[in-house]
Amino acid sequence: MINMRVRHVLGASMLVVTLASLSLSCSSGPGSTPADAKSSVRATRNTASAPATQEPSAPSTAVPSRGVEKVRDVFARLQATYNDGCTTPGNCAYFLGRVHDELDSLDEAMKADPQGPGHFKEPLAWIATLRSELGADDSFENLKKHQKLLTGTRDEINTWMQGHPEDYR
Repeated sequence: MINMRVRHVLGASMLVVTLASLSLSCSSGPGSTPADAKSSVRATRNTASAPATQEPSAPSTAVPSRGVEKVRDVFARLQATYNDGCTTPGNCAYFLGRVHDELDSLDEAMKADPQGPGHFKEPLAWIATLRSELGADDSFENLKKHQKLLTGTRDEINTWMQGHPEDYR
């Protein structure tokens, strides 16, 4: 039974990744927007990084939240990028896009945190500097050009968060 369920989950994961890839290849046509393409890329990255043996989650009976994640959850994903990099052929675009996405998500989470954005003054300033350097261009070429700034911003935030363990535990 479990073996059949794992096969089902693997098959469904492969289908989702394939469909997301097809969606990406079609998303640059007439009528699409960069935001549509970005959300498709983010969904593909999140789906591709999900464990293949993960059980489908049960429907939630909780009241839906505002949709903003907790700082600790986003920070955990940002820390997971330390296990990845541009050293594996063909992985650099995924890696840089993932770091960029996690920094965007962390920015949103810090601004929505009950402690207020003033508590996260330094990390938010570093992300703002990164955004001003990148502009609206989140293409691989631009992310690669600013790779040192991307990973440096991640590293600065990691160091800051290590001094504020109450924010991620």
